[in-house]
Amino acid sequence: MEKLKFTSEDGEEMEYFILAETSVKGSQYLLVTEDEEGDTDALILKEEGVAEGSDDVVYATVFDEEELTPVMEAFGKLLGDVEFE
Repeated sequence: MEKLKFTSEDGEEMEYFILAETSVKGSQYLLVTEDEEGDTDALILKEEGVAEGSDDVVYATVFDEEELTPVMEAFGKLLGDVEFE
């Protein structure tokens, strides 16, 4: 499983495993988790573009329920055994 480093807006570095990628309504999303195996919390990140002056892709955590619903359904179809709460 691929593991990537992300830097938060406040400069904190975090590492996440990418469980899956999908596209919904023309936007790209990642399903990521801190732990490679077992029951764990996951985040859905939306690609926002490329950081100015670099090649780094910018992602934002998705919180909006209207946006989350179809994205969670897409990840559920991809992974089959995922339960979202």
